[in-house]
Amino acid sequence: MSDSQQYIENKAQCARVAFYQLAQASSHDKNAALQRLADLILANQNAILQANQQDMQNAQAKGLDNAMLDRLQLNEKSLAAMCEGLHQIIALPDPIGEMDEFRLRPNGLRIGKMRVPLGVIGMIYESRPNVTVDAAALCLKSGNACILRGGSEAFHSNMALAKLIQQALHETGLPENAVCFVASTDRQHVGDMLQAVDLIDVIIPRGGKSLVSRISQESRVPVIKHLDGICHVYIDEFADKTKALNIAFNAKTSRYGTCNTMETLLIHTSRAAEILPQLADLYATKSVELRGCLKTRAILPHIQAASDEDWATEYLAPILSIKMVDNEDEAISHINQYGSHHTDSIVTENYTLANRFLRQVDSASVMVNVSTRFADGFEYGLGAEIGISTDKIHVRGPVGLHGLTSQKWIVLGDGQIRV
Repeated sequence: MSDSQQYIENKAQCARVAFYQLAQASSHDKNAALQRLADLILANQNAILQANQQDMQNAQAKGLDNAMLDRLQLNEKSLAAMCEGLHQIIALPDPIGEMDEFRLRPNGLRIGKMRVPLGVIGMIYESRPNVTVDAAALCLKSGNACILRGGSEAFHSNMALAKLIQQALHETGLPENAVCFVASTDRQHVGDMLQAVDLIDVIIPRGGKSLVSRISQESRVPVIKHLDGICHVYIDEFADKTKALNIAFNAKTSRYGTCNTMETLLIHTSRAAEILPQLADLYATKSVELRGCLKTRAILPHIQAASDEDWATEYLAPILSIKMVDNEDEAISHINQYGSHHTDSIVTENYTLANRFLRQVDSASVMVNVSTRFADGFEYGLGAEIGISTDKIHVRGPVGLHGLTSQKWIVLGDGQIRV
């Protein structure tokens, strides 16, 4: 066994012991640790931001792209958002131990289900230091132990936050190994986590497509993942113009480096001449590069031509592809063919068409008259998210507390035996 394998095995074994200890922790105990963590983050803002500044300087020196830098950077606002996420998680009901679906059998047995943690969760992520807090908090509240391996570009930020998480656990009497950190940038640790069958119960990757693709292909441990965020907004023939302009502008320009940012705008042919010129003027204020189909370029002749590759591209940049469609069938077909099954939205005042869009678009989040940027655990009231899943098993969409649990059967009897 290599030193790296031994290191990961030791981490996983410690996390497993802590997982069984967490089963004895009450909701009050877990909430107390989360509240203490929020207090510590606010009290140590300067130290966290100094560590993050070191990471930002290193990342800029390495020439990391703007989307990566955007996800990496912390400020007082983002630290406040971390704390607000912790407070939301504290306010949520503890899912562990919930019992439902009870049925009484003719022999007197009462059979139902109980919600339980998944076990030891391995989190492998790039850039975003906020994931360190989100993952630790969600795993703790849902009774899971976790092993966190952040990216080398956020190493100092993650270690500053890790120190506070360990302090919060220690001060509130919970096992410190409930949240274990891989305090190394050795890439071999990632491969060893992926092979840690029987030690880690599930792997959740969060990062660029290359990272997630590698983990999906190499992992012997079950993976909860999404690869791309190719999100669409479809402006229907019955769309309210003001809503369409606001939603399409926000969905693209709110932030460019997030997986819930719109990458392709679809618009009904009957509304294109009315809406597209105004949208183009709005996008120009943010220097968004537009690429359009042949029909779109007849209305906006100054923009570039879009290729088939554009329809299947997650830009993570101020670039938007635009396609005109003749009906809702064409819009839905395009989304299901080129989208990444992440988040797609329709702008319409037609109730029937809205419901049809909701039923037939095969994505984790499907929306009506709202920006795709709301596809987020915090915005969904989950407190935070440990990631977004485009899988269909075991969880889909933003993964919050319930997504980190499963159910086991429970059988309550009074001495019955089977004959």
